[in-house]
Amino acid sequence: MSLVRATSVLICSIALAAGALVAPAQADEAVNPSPVDPVIDVLPPVPVPYSPYDGPVCTDGDPSCIDDVIAEMEDRFAPLAASCDHDSIFSLAYLRVTQNVKAAADSGYFDDRTWLTQVDAVFAQSYFDTMDAWHTGRSSEVPKAWRIALAASDDRSMTGLGDFMLNMNAHINNDFPHALATVGLTAADGNSHKPDHNAYNQRLDSLYIPVFKEMAERFDPTFDDYDIATVDDQGVGVIMRGWREMVWPHAENLATARTPAQEKLAEHAIEEYAASQAVLIRQMFRSTDGSAARDAWCADHG
Repeated sequence: MSLVRATSVLICSIALAAGALVAPAQADEAVNPSPVDPVIDVLPPVPVPYSPYDGPVCTDGDPSCIDDVIAEMEDRFAPLAASCDHDSIFSLAYLRVTQNVKAAADSGYFDDRTWLTQVDAVFAQSYFDTMDAWHTGRSSEVPKAWRIALAASDDRSMTGLGDFMLNMNAHINNDFPHALATVGLTAADGNSHKPDHNAYNQRLDSLYIPVFKEMAERFDPTFDDYDIATVDDQGVGVIMRGWREMVWPHAENLATARTPAQEKLAEHAIEEYAASQAVLIRQMFRSTDGSAARDAWCADHG
């Protein structure tokens, strides 16, 4: 399947999922909900009461939390790169994104730096925990989308871009709603944190070209074997924005669940949506000739 065809199918799947998104409170009460559009943010947000974050990860929101995350990412990335492990693709991409988040936060880019720092740290910890569970044989603790992504890394069946997309999907669509709901969607003054969430889209868009170029230079020379500007603007960038928009109503459903049944329904919707995206990606970006050429390149350049 061509890259254009692949990205078109993924974009359509995001739109279809949006129409099926149901608030758990409504579903639990058997009423007919209004659909939430994840790409065009025109509906008023679900009222989410302020709930101060007091979790064990970056409780005070100190800026040094991001420094700690970056340090751990660097420590984890080094052995992956040295062994040309296919997990190195996302490990490096996530490191570059987090370095960019730190630069943005340091420059005053976000309205609420404390909240952003806490979200960054909680989000990263979920990734570290998932990787540790998978690589110590505790696969039952790993969400479906991550199982698909990490199994693909282990069997070395994907292109470099495929590994990137599988991992990004699992972390954004499965992990991000939980991180946002945990830290909180609303500030103490009642204002939504959604503007800060949206604000990062533009900076994320600017990372695809340099990150994809670095991936091609170090790990898989086919990573950027296409018109990268077109893919940035019309393919990967559109998919990532759609995913990040879908994250917010999923997080609202978690945060506003009033009963254990509603919470379970919200969690199920998140896991199944991420898993469905993973199945599509695994089909679309599977390597046609194995990973021998990619691995040989990495041994010389990684």
